[in-house]
Amino acid sequence: MTTFVPKEVQAGLDAARKKDQSRKSKMLVEADGQTYRVLRFWDTGFALDAEAAPHLRGFVDLYDRGEHLYQCLILASAEEAGQMCYEFKRLTAITGKQPADFVLDAVEVSGLIEERRI
Repeated sequence: MTTFVPKEVQAGLDAARKKDQSRKSKMLVEADGQTYRVLRFWDTGFALDAEAAPHLRGFVDLYDRGEHLYQCLILASAEEAGQMCYEFKRLTAITGKQPADFVLDAVEVSGLIEERRI
């Protein structure tokens, strides 16, 4: 038994799958002042909609629900199933505090609990 799906039906299924992926994904990539929705994300890269995203290259920022997660150096690798895949050359997590360029002598105490005598 062979499975045959007409081209119109297959196009409709692909459009529905793409819409579902973009609705579920909350990650965004920002490059050159433009934002694009990330359809898939994995350890070594991510994928965008091939129709909406250009061939990105260079430094980009990745956000998840508005929180800045990573600064990346990327390279467009391949286009497959309507998605443009990008690979990380460098993936740096954003920590929120500046790195120290010196050795800290001791741990600073932020507060002391003193004993109260009545």
